[in-house]
Amino acid sequence: MLAVLTRFSDRAEAGRRLGEALAERVHGDLVVYAIPRGGAPVALEVARALGAPLDLALVRRIGAPRNPEVALAAVIDGRHPRTIINEDVARMTGATASYLEGERVSALAEIERRRRLYFRDHERLDPEGRVAVLVDDGLATGATARAAIGGLRAQGARRIVLAVPVAPRALAATLRHEVDDMVCLLEPEPFRSVGDAYGDFHQVDDAEVIACLDASRA
Repeated sequence: MLAVLTRFSDRAEAGRRLGEALAERVHGDLVVYAIPRGGAPVALEVARALGAPLDLALVRRIGAPRNPEVALAAVIDGRHPRTIINEDVARMTGATASYLEGERVSALAEIERRRRLYFRDHERLDPEGRVAVLVDDGLATGATARAAIGGLRAQGARRIVLAVPVAPRALAATLRHEVDDMVCLLEPEPFRSVGDAYGDFHQVDDAEVIACLDASRA
């Protein structure tokens, strides 16, 4: 059935299909990490399918000067926060070191806000020595996913499995060399946007992320 799949009705369906594909491929001590906000409802269904706990990879994308939709860099939370820079975009847009540093500080402040809001008094899950299944609702440039992958490796994850419903074919081929395993259900060519793969691609808000975390704990 996946061979003829061209679209998902919503993020929940995408997560269920990812869960089906992952169930045969990942085993052991698992933690599912969602890239919020859009990855949270996808990852909730993956966590349910795998019988694994759900956590978040708190990542913030940094947009290019005068063109914020273009991913210049990404920052991920952790014991030692990491910044992954898209050097090609930096050269093309003329992003300065001072611009990057200012945006990095803002990104870390937003990550801290989300950490307090999303987790409240709940303990974070430690990926050290475990299989980390990293989930988003789709990839366009891969900058955010790369930051999350680097952060999970720095925190000692034993294996990293990247699981996304949709990504450009060339990007998926590249990322497969950067993780231990990868599942991508749709690799459209030409690729226009992640939202094209969904019937319902509404903006996920903080309340929905919190609801996903609460549902996984229940």
